[in-house]
Amino acid sequence: MSGTLAGMLLGLAAAAGALLVVTFAPPFRSVRLVDRLAPYVHDTPPPSRLLGTATEAGLLTAARRLFGPVVADGARLVDRVLGGRTAVRRRLDALGSDLGVEDFRVEQVVWGGLGLLGAALLAAVGSLLAGDVNVLSVALLCVAGLVGGVLGRDWWLAQQVRRREELLLAEFPVVAELLALAVTAGEGPTAAIARVTRLSGGELARELGAALGRARAGVPMTEALQELADRTSLDPLARFVDGLLVALERGTPLAEVLRAQAADVREAGKRRLLEAGGRKEIAMMVPVVFLVLPVTVLFALYPGLISIVTLAR
Repeated sequence: MSGTLAGMLLGLAAAAGALLVVTFAPPFRSVRLVDRLAPYVHDTPPPSRLLGTATEAGLLTAARRLFGPVVADGARLVDRVLGGRTAVRRRLDALGSDLGVEDFRVEQVVWGGLGLLGAALLAAVGSLLAGDVNVLSVALLCVAGLVGGVLGRDWWLAQQVRRREELLLAEFPVVAELLALAVTAGEGPTAAIARVTRLSGGELARELGAALGRARAGVPMTEALQELADRTSLDPLARFVDGLLVALERGTPLAEVLRAQAADVREAGKRRLLEAGGRKEIAMMVPVVFLVLPVTVLFALYPGLISIVTLAR
């Protein structure tokens, strides 16, 4: 490592440390109203750590304990810059996650910090190999790592929601037919939901089990099912919940409606498979056109080209 690079890294570390000390010193850090009132309203003694669960351990909790103020400020900054709290809350609900929007913003800050760290390491390795430091390239790479980490967590949330919705659609026909069979056998909608959730597994069964648990806790069954419909963006599942609500409120026949909905979802699944097959067929033409065909033409024309060159000599 050259003396210039070592001096630059040491100076950068010293400047970052001095900036952190000055920024988070008590005279320069404003105290929030929540922090002022916390000693006076939190009169309940904290529970013993022996009664805690293992769910508190993890990257999110470790980051909050080590870099609490920095992470909290970063989460508020990300929330102000990106916005969209309603969309994030909707996707978290669709995922069935216990995370809040603030927790998700903290995870975005952690992912951004990891991206910044990876970009800094990559820049340091590149500078060592090149023997020179391009400050602009290093700065752009670090910014790209930071932004990529923050946006990458949002992209991963969208991918998780998409996979879960695919699982819900795949499980829906079976669950609907099981409910139709239970209703046809003489059970009511609530008893049929209880039987299906007890005998089956999967994301949709867990959602119905959660709605049934809220109903047993005192929430009306119609409200519990309506919450399930509000959390999802899938039209077949929303129609399925609407059919259950109508059956619960008016006592209308439910078995044929559930069977028809299951058949509709199966037909939609077949159409999606056909569309995916069409897209894959077009994608398969890429290696044929750009790899196989040029090689075939080369093998066909190369002997003739060699003959022409030989005759020309």
